[in-house]
Amino acid sequence: MRFPVVLFDLDGTVVDSGGIILASMRHATRTVLGREIPDEALMAAVGGPGLEHQMREFGGEAHVEELIRVYREHNEPLHDELRICAGMDGVLLALKEQGRRLGIVSAKRQRTVELAFANVAVGHLFDVIVGGDQAERQKPEPDLLLLALERLGAEPASAAYVGDSPYDMQAAHAAGMYAVGVTWGGIHAREALAEADTIVDTAEELLAAL
Repeated sequence: MRFPVVLFDLDGTVVDSGGIILASMRHATRTVLGREIPDEALMAAVGGPGLEHQMREFGGEAHVEELIRVYREHNEPLHDELRICAGMDGVLLALKEQGRRLGIVSAKRQRTVELAFANVAVGHLFDVIVGGDQAERQKPEPDLLLLALERLGAEPASAAYVGDSPYDMQAAHAAGMYAVGVTWGGIHAREALAEADTIVDTAEELLAAL
């Protein structure tokens, strides 16, 4: 097989969470800052340097903690509405049946990843789950991906990373991994995936690329 190890981003790649992320971003910035921020700006850094970095960009250091608190209070209950991205359950099952080892590497903290899998029951298919709070440096740095590979005892050359953001593609390359961009997340435009080694539009295309 081409890649014995396949790591996945979570939001917009495995779970269809773009809508609830945007709703909570809007709510937090309106509530705490009292102003409207364009949706494109709210979503630009999703999947990258982490929630603290995003909120600092919107409100400065003085409002970071309050923005994060309000965001999470709004966002966590919305996970009851969470659904898997179309066809991804079949992809994951097929990869497992082929003997691949799978992992999640997400900018979300570990607790929120676990909350997602409490509502989208595919967490058991992953051999390793790494949340953004498990390394100091976030994507596009490679640290989280390398931590997942270390826990699997795997080499970067044997692995692909599948994601929907430019940060995912950059982190994959920084880690020495093959980068697969998916377009179905609704968080980032296809053009943002220009650094991917390959871009796919459907779950069937993803399975063929791996």
